[in-house]
Amino acid sequence: MARTARKMQQEREAADRAGPTGASEPAARPVKETGGPDFTIITGLSGAGRSEAARCLEDLGYFVVDNLPPALIEKMAELASGRGGPSRVAIVVDVRGGVFFGELSTGLEHLRDRGIPYRILYLDASDGDLVNRFEATRRRHPLAAADRVVEGIRKERLMMESVRGEADLLIDTSGLLPQELRERVREAFAKAPPEAGLQVSIISFGYKYGIPRDADLVLDVRFLPNPYWVPKLRHLRGSDPRIRKYVTEQEAYGEFMERLLALLEFVVPGYVAEGKSYLTIGVGCTGGRHRSVVVGEAVTSFFRDRGLPVSVEHRDVERD
Repeated sequence: MARTARKMQQEREAADRAGPTGASEPAARPVKETGGPDFTIITGLSGAGRSEAARCLEDLGYFVVDNLPPALIEKMAELASGRGGPSRVAIVVDVRGGVFFGELSTGLEHLRDRGIPYRILYLDASDGDLVNRFEATRRRHPLAAADRVVEGIRKERLMMESVRGEADLLIDTSGLLPQELRERVREAFAKAPPEAGLQVSIISFGYKYGIPRDADLVLDVRFLPNPYWVPKLRHLRGSDPRIRKYVTEQEAYGEFMERLLALLEFVVPGYVAEGKSYLTIGVGCTGGRHRSVVVGEAVTSFFRDRGLPVSVEHRDVERD
């Protein structure tokens, strides 16, 4: 989904708020609807996997530029828009360039002025995972004072907060192996280019292992009776027909799914109209082995039946 649609809507809303006198903040200049390349901005926390994501996009045919100062985004757009320029560009933007994120808004405005669609891919991870990765590689955090990695992470989170809020796709790499991150990136960018519509990811999980940090919506299904307390079902997975039968035959399940699917029917068109390209839904139960898997598969079928690109990951199904 092109990002320009969302920005145009925001501009119209800003103009409405301003009224005839234009008393509020000025709206951004309108986007020129022209052809050309599309851009992906890769950013996020140091150690969260930006380089791995960039390599994956390069394998998918993107022209990748690492650590490009935002002030040069306009020049990159000129080159890409020229004859023979790359059709898909990915730019890695991070804190290594110093204090320059104020320039990022200007750089993105240049893309909008040229009618070039763009999206922001943000890589995040838990503090514990980031500390372990820096210790394993023996690298210094770019913002660490006196080699205190934790302090560098804290500063970076504060610096990146506004950019994180603007992200189209947020991937939490906590606990992910490099090949798992590459698969997540491939699913998002190879199967669902912007013009293909909303890309949906379903993640079932166990609350005792933590909520996925990249979830846009979180569904708590712990109110359903737990198969774990049925001895003959305890060691089965949610994909087993006996578990599915047990969960779906509970009295509360039918009404819950009816109301949930009605909610999705209502909100998903709004996400599409707003210009959202990626939607991640977490479905959680206690351990992530039974109820969340059953409901997660049902939600996946809902999107698949409507022709939307959807992937499902049962994060904790193999845990005890």
